Amino acid sequence: MSEEARSLNFIEHIVEDDLKNDYKKEELRFRFPPEPNGYLHIGHASSICLNFGLGLRYNAPVNLRFDDTNPAKEEKEYVEAIKKDVSWLGFEWDTECYASDYFQQLYDWAVILIKNGKAYVDSQSSEDIANQKGTPTEPGKESPYRNRSVEENLELFEGMKNGEFKDGAHVLRAKINMASSNMLMRDPVMYRILHKPHHRTNTDWCIYPMYDWTHGESDYIEQVSHSLCTLEFLPHRELYDWFLDQVVSSDKLRPKQREFARRNLSHTVVSKRKLLQLVEKGVVEGWDDPRMPTISGLRRRGFTPESIRNFADTIGIAKRDNVVDVSLLDFYVREHLNKIAPRVMAVLNPLKVVITNYEEGKEEWLDAENNPEDESAGSRKVPFSREIYIEQEDFREEANRKFFRLKLGGEVRLKNGYIIKAESCSKDDNGHIVEVQCTYDPKSKSGSGTEESLRKVKGTLHWVSIPHAITAEVRLYDRLFTDATPDSHKEKDFMDFVNPDSLEKVTGYLEPSLRDAKIGEQVQFQRMGYFNVDKDSTPEHLVFNRTVTLRDTWAKLEQKE
Repeated sequence: MSEEARSLNFIEHIVEDDLKNDYKKEELRFRFPPEPNGYLHIGHASSICLNFGLGLRYNAPVNLRFDDTNPAKEEKEYVEAIKKDVSWLGFEWDTECYASDYFQQLYDWAVILIKNGKAYVDSQSSEDIANQKGTPTEPGKESPYRNRSVEENLELFEGMKNGEFKDGAHVLRAKINMASSNMLMRDPVMYRILHKPHHRTNTDWCIYPMYDWTHGESDYIEQVSHSLCTLEFLPHRELYDWFLDQVVSSDKLRPKQREFARRNLSHTVVSKRKLLQLVEKGVVEGWDDPRMPTISGLRRRGFTPESIRNFADTIGIAKRDNVVDVSLLDFYVREHLNKIAPRVMAVLNPLKVVITNYEEGKEEWLDAENNPEDESAGSRKVPFSREIYIEQEDFREEANRKFFRLKLGGEVRLKNGYIIKAESCSKDDNGHIVEVQCTYDPKSKSGSGTEESLRKVKGTLHWVSIPHAITAEVRLYDRLFTDATPDSHKEKDFMDFVNPDSLEKVTGYLEPSLRDAKIGEQVQFQRMGYFNVDKDSTPEHLVFNRTVTLRDTWAKLEQKE
């Protein structure tokens, strides 16, 4: 679909209307403003695609701004992870900015507000301040410190800055309206005392600005035209504008805050606090665990930037919060990997097959197509021998006519190889089948052009030659939660819905072409799913992660239920 033909989302309509009225195209500037207190997740991907997508659409710069105003929770590790995620998704920012760059300017503006009688130092406890806020239907009560003199406020605020008081001794509040119907306008806190080193300013500051005070002012300093936030910030817009009213000048562009809905993903949580809980309690192995909905977790699992961008484009931008089924995200990674991932053979639950009429010690190398979706992908050689592995589930001693895999007296084709027929099987003392004896038709080799090779049999199996097989650790990942909305239950903790089967580790037997597979390399294990090489891999110990199965197995389970 061409850019012209594509219908605009409501945010783009807002931009278009602004361009018709009071904005010039060269004045457009957007920003993506993460707080560096955790790793980005799939919800952030939508915001990244929205802001950077607008930048691409209007050929406008996009800032990457870290809202780093809380040193108690923020770390340089998170800053670096966020930068890596945005770049990996395929976007380039114009300027790397930090709210901490503006601490002095924000302080100077706060002093002006005090001098203008629009801010004051409150010496009450946070509990007392909260109790005086009132309710949505009842006005708040004014602080006993609300009418301190300008001189006293300036002296106290400077003392706060210089570290003369303990944490919590004072706060700076905006003097607005304690009877406002919008509770956020009831003298909001602008600064609090916090004696903690900052990841960039170290111990230069003992006071830190609150988000509402920092947000709009940072946008104004950077001359951001459109400040796009999620819906929970809609009530904050009035305060955003009030703070801007105190500092804007007529010769500079005034930013606009506009809101869009969150897109939550089923069978997961996207609260950073809850994600941190999963990490700290050892439910997962870290922020980049492949079961996590973080961008780094999805990357490690084998998702591609293209699949995530396509997913974000499809779900679009809306005005109401909703939950998007995770199967849609899986669909887009399947669609992309189907085009780019080479097909290889791997057996994860092996059953030994001996081809009794194949010469002992003999081997041959068969031609195998790398990807039927990509003609340029070429082909490779796959070794064949007398003894091979197939999947346990691909053989039954007895089966009905709808079972098109291997059964006694039945025939199947081995992928890229020969037609084999099951003649007998061997069992252990517990009655479990441990080996199948087969015969093969020497003239039935795939691609040989013989009459026998053109013979149709209904089943085709993947397989691996036992003497040539390499072993690998294969991690079979599944959904982290059994419930579609694990954090929506009032009487249960979201941790109650952790899926105990979200990870299974097995030993896989792989064709030898994978011996030199590199970290991040993506393949399709034929008939099994899409996999990629994990960062834990070494040349001596390969580790593969299952990105996604070939089909949505959860959909089948839900239909049965």
